[in-house]
Amino acid sequence: MLIHIVLFKLKNPTAANRSALTGRLRALGGAIPFLRKIEVGEDVSHSDRSFDVALITRFDDLDGLALYQQHPRHQEVLAWIAEMVSETRTVDFFDG
Repeated sequence: MLIHIVLFKLKNPTAANRSALTGRLRALGGAIPFLRKIEVGEDVSHSDRSFDVALITRFDDLDGLALYQQHPRHQEVLAWIAEMVSETRTVDFFDG
């Protein structure tokens, strides 16, 4: 199983913006067939090192991740995120 993690830092990290982002990300679940599992959460520590929202997705393999990244629903969310987010970080790894 391939795990894809993305951390998002919002330009304006209000509760409403965090909620809007988590809602858009969660809506990808069930909408993209290659996406096996999705978890989304808002940061609760609010430290200087923290990002505002985390996304954890799972795929069968790298091909599934590539298809997800090209999927029109994912592309729509990415376009919206580009206006909201100042910084992202990612890591991809195989579990097990």
